[in-house]
This record gives sequence, structure tokens and C-alpha cells, in this order.
Amino acid sequence: MIKIPVYSIFVAGGSGSRMGGSTPKQFLELGGIPILQRSVEGFLDACPEAKVIIVLPQRNIDTWKELCLKYAASFPQTLVEGGMTRFHSVLNALGKVPDGVIVSVHDAVRPLVSPALISNMLEQMSAPGGPDCLIPVVPVTDTLRSLAEGVPSPDRSTLAAVQTPQMFRSEVLKSAYRQPYDTSFTDDASVVERAGFRVCTTPGERFNIKITTPDDLLLARLLLEQ
Repeated sequence: MIKIPVYSIFVAGGSGSRMGGSTPKQFLELGGIPILQRSVEGFLDACPEAKVIIVLPQRNIDTWKELCLKYAASFPQTLVEGGMTRFHSVLNALGKVPDGVIVSVHDAVRPLVSPALISNMLEQMSAPGGPDCLIPVVPVTDTLRSLAEGVPSPDRSTLAAVQTPQMFRSEVLKSAYRQPYDTSFTDDASVVERAGFRVCTTPGERFNIKITTPDDLLLARLLLEQ
């Protein structure tokens, strides 16, 4: 049982363009329910008491409400209108988060993250002397090559691929998001690191994939069947 309150932000700003269709990817079905619903319910399996905040483009909010009725998504949630970038969307969501809590920020289209990983991360965050920021990472297994002329290829042993959910102490994340937006911010951990806070890592999961392309969706469906 996590004694510190948990607020979970789901960033669902995808347009579906790389899927080759008009339906936003977070609304596509996976195992009979929308991907976004599966992502939220997976988190709640690990932390039923979490407060859910979903960030959506304004144009998609009514569609999501209709899908919640259609697919019986009955979990309490706060809907927040997204901004022009992921940074601004998370910033909008933080307006609904109090101090003194753990904040999780998760890609809405990572529906296969396990409750075990979420529980493990929450336990680390809530432990006495726990980290201010904790992110899941997986080793890079492919050989990497720089395409810039004269730049040596990186050593993959020093690199890792970053996943979500990323977890923070609320005061730390709010403080970091008071910085001006920078195009180098690729995730929430990069915002926190720029603000001078330490980012800690924990082993992620190979199949905690982000569904971006039709191939990703096919793989997710195959994994879910297993």
C-alpha cells in the first residue's frame, strides 16, 4: 500500500498520422478496448487509489467521453486540454496536481506496461530517502552509428532507451516546469534534469512499447494474445 498520494498523468495528444488513418492512435482498439483505456486501467491495476488526469487535444475530448460510455470506462478522471507541445500539455496537467504527492507521467499509447513495474517504481519513490525522479530504461542492443560526418558512433554500452511511466515528487516536477520551453526537452526527465535535479533509473520492460506505427499495433496485439 503506497502511503503517499499518487497522481497519474496520461498524455494522449497523438493524431494518428503515422498510423495512416484519421483515428487518433490512443483511440484505436487493442484487445477490444481503446488503447488509452487499457493504459489507464493497467496503471490502476497496480495503484487503484491513483488520481487519473488525462490530457487530450480539445477536439478529441468529446470523442473520448463517448468512448468511455461505449466501453464502460468507469474510472474517475480529470480531463485537461492539451497544449501546443507535450511540454505545454504536461504543464497544463500539473495545474491539477497538489504538492506532497507522487506524480506519474505516462504515454497514453504504452498500454502493455506491467503492474509489477509500476508497483516497483512506486515503492522506490515512496521509500524513505527515495529518488526525486525515477524513470524506466532498457539496454540498447542494436549497433548505433552517427550519420553526422566526422562524429564517431556512440558506444551502446553507455546508452539506454527511456520509457514511461516516469515518476517524480510533485514539487520537483512543478519546479522544473517553471522553466521556459526548449526544443531539447524530449520527455519529462529531460525537463527535470535541465532544472538541476538528479534523474535515477530502474530496469524497464522490453515489451513496454510505444504504439506509433501499424507495425507497433500489430506487435501489441500479438503480445496481448500471448
